[in-house]
Amino acid sequence: MANSAHETFSNFPLALDAYGDASLGTLGEVLFHRIQQDPFNLVATVIFLLAIIHTFLAPRFLAIAKRWEAEHRQRIANSAELKDKEPVSFSAVLMHYCGEVEAVFGIWAIPLLVAIVGLRGWGTLENYLNFRVQFTEPIFVVIVMAISGTRPVLVAAQAVVERVARSGGGSVAAWWFSILTVGPLLGSLITEPAAMTISAMLLGSIFYSLKPSNRLKYVTLGLLFVNVSIGGVLTHFAAPPVIMVAGRWGWDALYMISHFGWKAVLAILLANGTMLACFWGELRSMSLAGRPAGVEERVPWQVILVHLVFLTWTVLNAHSPNLMLLGFLFFIAFVEATQHHQFEFSLRSPLLVGFFLIGLVIHGGLQGWWIAPVISRLDETALFVGAGLLSAFNDNAAITYLASLVPSFDEGLRYAVVAGAVSGGGLTIIANAPNPAGNSILSRYFEGGISPLGLLLGALVPTIIASVAFIALP
Repeated sequence: MANSAHETFSNFPLALDAYGDASLGTLGEVLFHRIQQDPFNLVATVIFLLAIIHTFLAPRFLAIAKRWEAEHRQRIANSAELKDKEPVSFSAVLMHYCGEVEAVFGIWAIPLLVAIVGLRGWGTLENYLNFRVQFTEPIFVVIVMAISGTRPVLVAAQAVVERVARSGGGSVAAWWFSILTVGPLLGSLITEPAAMTISAMLLGSIFYSLKPSNRLKYVTLGLLFVNVSIGGVLTHFAAPPVIMVAGRWGWDALYMISHFGWKAVLAILLANGTMLACFWGELRSMSLAGRPAGVEERVPWQVILVHLVFLTWTVLNAHSPNLMLLGFLFFIAFVEATQHHQFEFSLRSPLLVGFFLIGLVIHGGLQGWWIAPVISRLDETALFVGAGLLSAFNDNAAITYLASLVPSFDEGLRYAVVAGAVSGGGLTIIANAPNPAGNSILSRYFEGGISPLGLLLGALVPTIIASVAFIALP
């Protein structure tokens, strides 16, 4: 019965080869034909574009939420009847959620799902969520964030970063350079979500807590996002846009490090060195005197080892949600048993990021009708640039996945789309799956939250350097 229902509703969304438009000429003709074939394509994309616009307006929603909350508290202070009541404004809280970047795509998934039910029926929605989209990556990111955000893993990562920082004198500049170099490159081993979480937490405790200038804040954030995006390409199992195509295209670790990895290392070192020179005066003036660098408490090596085993288990079973969840349940039990060596365990940030990614997956599964024909009409250079730009408006893993469905791709085009996708992975919050984790951890250090325009400008130089490295180097 279930299989019969699946077959009945399995034509939503239409498979890319079911449109029968191979003979059409221009891109405009293809897109217009696909809208005629299935008008819901236009509905889904309009909702998706509204969600993207919402992400750029998120700081304004946060500002409104703060103003409404302050006005609400003032009314309570001026009213004898309300003084004993909890000072909570429902409208301010609602506006605050609208200002959370991680919540945007989940919020806009609601009108999308309502539109599916209204125009296609409940059976279509049920089939789409059960059979046409995969929530494996959001589950993976949530679990990796939760594990890598614990004190034992943070201490282990800090030990590696600290060794590099101490070799540079242990100054704020040395820590800054070490975190932005070693942290992202660790992503090729412990996965990009883990590298983002650990690097963001170290930057928060060591660098952002010292209240640098606004320009340096955004430059650092841009470096972090771009470096993490390209820092995971030394292996075939760490970066989401690589994971999506590695098996299909037969790329292994040797291929990745010889074609992508060494170029990524050079790009990271050059970008960090350039920004270090530009902001040397400010970084040199900052001091850690009298302050602990990072996580001040040590953790027994046995506890660190067990956490790393759980992290390894999650990475090795990244494509099996059941095994990941089983391991995570045992991990939570272990955290409870070693509470005296842990931070206060909280799933708020991981769950917010998971909510973001689930919303993005729901939307992204209905965008292939226009992304695939756009990608397939580009040569290597145009494809590189196009993949980078499209990554700013859709998760770069979705870009590479859709590219893997194009049968005409030769090796040069494959390289171009992946290189472009990872190069553009730091331009926006939604460009790379780990970015929401960094946003969630570091947004409190930015007045009114992280500005999308500020991030874009901060990431521009490292993005250009990464692009040149992938294009110009043999």
